[in-house]
Amino acid sequence: MRIGRALVAAGVVAAGVRVAHSRTRRFLHPDGRSFTGELEVWGLGAPTGAALLDRPGRHPVTLRISRGAGTPPGYPDVLGVAVRVHGPVAGRRHDLLFSTAGRGRWTRHLPAPRFEFDTLYGSLLPYRTGTGRKLYLAVQPDLYARALGRTLESVVAAARHDGARLMLTAATGSGPLRPAGRIHFGQVLPAGIDAALAFDPVRNVPADLHPTGLIHASRAPAYRLGQRWRGARPAEPDQAAVARTATHG
Repeated sequence: MRIGRALVAAGVVAAGVRVAHSRTRRFLHPDGRSFTGELEVWGLGAPTGAALLDRPGRHPVTLRISRGAGTPPGYPDVLGVAVRVHGPVAGRRHDLLFSTAGRGRWTRHLPAPRFEFDTLYGSLLPYRTGTGRKLYLAVQPDLYARALGRTLESVVAAARHDGARLMLTAATGSGPLRPAGRIHFGQVLPAGIDAALAFDPVRNVPADLHPTGLIHASRAPAYRLGQRWRGARPAEPDQAAVARTATHG
């Protein structure tokens, strides 16, 4: 009985510490590194209805790679990749968020802990394009690039050697992922810039490539609340984007 109470007490203390830290750090994906970068797009061959994928080109990006729960190095965690596309094709900005996931027809929709950063990161839920088409997006290792390794420091080292890259891929329905572009890591950004970044994959998206479903829409308030809680500047309010996400499941 005493052991049980001790475990509960320890859990409460740990949760309290995490909440206290979240006033200055992200509650989810607290440990990460941000980089400048470039997204090179060649598309899927056939039109998708999304300008980002249908117009071959190069776009500046800000990207962040992170550990979801902030577990110590050597332990599995749900890892994440966040990509902010800049430039005319993105409108104001276009945020794409990916988490480590399975590779199967159903498991690609479920987050999966991983040891290494050289793995598959998926959007978990599909995106809808301007023509109504549904696409599942993912990023995965470039087999010809330098390995990212198991730690954030090894990712930084790969980027400094100009060898860190990820492939942007997409699938229709339950079909296979096909390469549509490549993400090149640039310079690592200072910790202050990393802390100030506030990604929002619901509001910071163009109308022709946006997330779908009630699960995505229900997370929209959490993004703004969490970012305000830690002192970051959230995305501008956009009820139309939230409604579009909720109604286009």
